[in-house]
Amino acid sequence: MPRICSFLFVVILFSSCNKPTGIKELVSTADSVAINFYKGDGSMDTVVKVVILKDKKQLEDLSGYIESGTTKNTNCGYDGSLHLFKNDAVTRDIDFRMNDAGCMHFSFTMDRKIFCTKLSAAAKQFLVAISKQ
Repeated sequence: MPRICSFLFVVILFSSCNKPTGIKELVSTADSVAINFYKGDGSMDTVVKVVILKDKKQLEDLSGYIESGTTKNTNCGYDGSLHLFKNDAVTRDIDFRMNDAGCMHFSFTMDRKIFCTKLSAAAKQFLVAISKQ
């Protein structure tokens, strides 16, 4: 019985750490997403490329990458930003860092709370591929 209780405690602990933020639905239902790529050194002062995504499959894939589990709030700069559009208006801004292996994340605000979610290797590969379009 103690083993079962310990197992249930661990399962509850891990599942509570990765509660959905709600961002996945906003991204996947957006009309389009504008992705600004900065020069890649963590500073936000130079946009070197802008890519517009309208393909629903790409938006759905992107939404899964962003809603990939929260991580600690980090302050290590950004390599780009995402701007979600619905009915010709920006509904959400999301910043991301992908060029620092020790600090890869998405950052956004939902319900007046700041969230940071993990930017996985697959998410980085997706963004790099998009930047080459």
